[in-house]
Amino acid sequence: MAEIESPRKPHAIMISFHLQGHIIPFVNLAIKLASKGFTITFVHNEFIHHQISKSQYNSTQVDIFSEARNSGLDINYTTISDGFPLEFDRGGNLNQFAESFLIDFPTRVDEFVGKILHSQSSSSYNYFLIADTLCVWPAKIAKKYNIVNVSFWTEPALVFSLYYHLDLLRKNGHVPANGLEENITYIPGIQSISTKDFMSYLQGSESTIIHTIMFAAFEEVKNADFILCNTVQELEAEAVSALNENQPFYAVGPVFPTDFSESTVARSLLPESDSTEWLKTKSPGSVLYVSFGSLAKIDEHVILEVAEGLLLSEVNFLWVLRPGTVSCDDDEILTVGYKNRIKDQGLIVPWCKQNLVLSNPAIGGFLTHCGWNSILESIWCGVPMICYPLFTDQITNRKLVVDDWKIGINLCGGISVSREEVAEKIKILMGGGKSDGLKEEMKSVRNMMQNALDGSSERNFDQFLKDLKAKILSKTKD
Repeated sequence: MAEIESPRKPHAIMISFHLQGHIIPFVNLAIKLASKGFTITFVHNEFIHHQISKSQYNSTQVDIFSEARNSGLDINYTTISDGFPLEFDRGGNLNQFAESFLIDFPTRVDEFVGKILHSQSSSSYNYFLIADTLCVWPAKIAKKYNIVNVSFWTEPALVFSLYYHLDLLRKNGHVPANGLEENITYIPGIQSISTKDFMSYLQGSESTIIHTIMFAAFEEVKNADFILCNTVQELEAEAVSALNENQPFYAVGPVFPTDFSESTVARSLLPESDSTEWLKTKSPGSVLYVSFGSLAKIDEHVILEVAEGLLLSEVNFLWVLRPGTVSCDDDEILTVGYKNRIKDQGLIVPWCKQNLVLSNPAIGGFLTHCGWNSILESIWCGVPMICYPLFTDQITNRKLVVDDWKIGINLCGGISVSREEVAEKIKILMGGGKSDGLKEEMKSVRNMMQNALDGSSERNFDQFLKDLKAKILSKTKD
């Protein structure tokens, strides 16, 4: 029997989560859906729009999707207030902001979705919702308006599975881990994992508002119609298969822009430096790229030891040292004296286009915090990693990179970071010997990822679209 198509065009309402690591794949997903013929209404909160527009265009009167739309993609762009004025310090008042996100923001989203669905043009479309898994409101709103609810998980299936089986972990006394180091084998699809490799939110006290949001979100996602995951099926086959037994779960990663090193849509919350000319002066594979991501703060001692370790290694380096890495009011943690000592060995920038850097032939290694986007991008470019996870999923991501896939090494075996060990690990990664083994494993994992882009991930995405259209059709008949 031929597939029945609705005369109304499918229209995704996509509401992004407000952190850099979530924004990047969310924008990429919007472009991918639009390239498949879907209409998109993409929504940033006003504060995020202001940050991106100011940092990339030096103006807030910008439609960041205009270039994508000019290329023929049917993407509408708008904003929604998070309830606070632009000048409100969200990081400095995190509990207040998070509490509002949990309690007040869902009402704003409800009103926003209702307005779209009751607009004059609504009869031309079959609307559905795509929200980040960390949002706590999708199921209630989707049920209220009888629309399909799609959850997008921007991290690996392993991390999703641990949160998803939180009740099972609690029942067995492994959450909160509270310093316990014990291997567990009872989570479906996870052969074995040590409690020391749990995400930071499963390690200690569960009393913060962030814990409340995380755990509420994973109760909410159990009501989603479909779950998309930014991972590769072949890299996490057992976890993906086990999750798919509970709900429709599709490994569709890596969700990258068509042109990996460039993009038609601004995604960065910070102005990006261009290091291409400096990298041109370095020989292939000779530069270590260093970045600790967009969010976490790092102890001053660690930064200073890394700084000295880089010099001791005598390896060329490009270091992204984000403003506020140590504290909001200490952007000059490295003195003029240190920067003079670097000479031409290194270049320090406040932020950069990471895709452009990693794909540069001069880059031979990546000292990373193990954010999931960074890991996927590093694999895509075949760049082995030194891992220094800081918090949340990064701790668990490290396990995949170092223990499971063997495409990276740990920065420090113990708790403390010393300049001597930093230098030693850099030399291991960038030299011969063990680095040759890492590079061979990286080739294998990279091939798996590249094959998935036109293989399993594309098939899974197409299957999702087919299942989605069938579900939308069944909803319109309710």
